[in-house]
Amino acid sequence: MAINCAAIVDTLLESELFGHEKGAFTGAVGQKKGKLESAEGGTVFLDEVGELAAPLQAKLLRVLQEREFERVGGTRPIKLDIRLITATNVDLNEASRAGKFRQDLYYRLNVVSIVIPPLRERTEDIPLLAAYFTARYSEKIKRRVAGISPKARACLLRYPWPGNVRELENAIERAVVLVRRN
Repeated sequence: MAINCAAIVDTLLESELFGHEKGAFTGAVGQKKGKLESAEGGTVFLDEVGELAAPLQAKLLRVLQEREFERVGGTRPIKLDIRLITATNVDLNEASRAGKFRQDLYYRLNVVSIVIPPLRERTEDIPLLAAYFTARYSEKIKRRVAGISPKARACLLRYPWPGNVRELENAIERAVVLVRRN
C-alpha cells in the first residue's frame, strides 16, 4: 500500500490510514478499513512522511510502538503486523531538532536509512535513466524514438536537475511527445 502524505489533507489522511467507524464524522455512512489494516501482513509505503501533522505523527508512533491502532471513531484496538517504509525530501533529523517532527517518531523510523543523493550529484545515472524513460514513453504513446542524440545527452548532463528524477522523467516524456518525425 502506498500513501502520499503530502497529497491528502490531514483529516482525510487519518481516515485513509486508520479507517473509520460508521458515524465517526459527517459522511461516514459505514465502516471503512484503512490502508494500514488493509496491508496486514504486507508493506505500507508512506511517501513524504515529513509532511505529517503532529497528531498523525503521534498516532503513527503508537502504531509502531504498540503494533495496534483504533479506527477513527472506534474504541476497539486492532492488532497490526506490517512493514513500514517511508520516504521524504525533508531532513527528519534536523526537523526533529527544530521541533517540526517528533523526535521519538524519527528514531522509530530511522532503523535502516538510505540516503539517495540528488541527481546532479550522480550524473552517471542520467544517461541510463534518460534511455529508460525514452523507451518507456515511446512505447506508451506508440512513437518510435531511435534514442538520444549526443548533443541532447550533453545538455542533459549539464543541467542541474533541481526536480531530480521526476523532472528528468517529465523532460523526457515531453521530448518523446514533441519529437519531430522524419
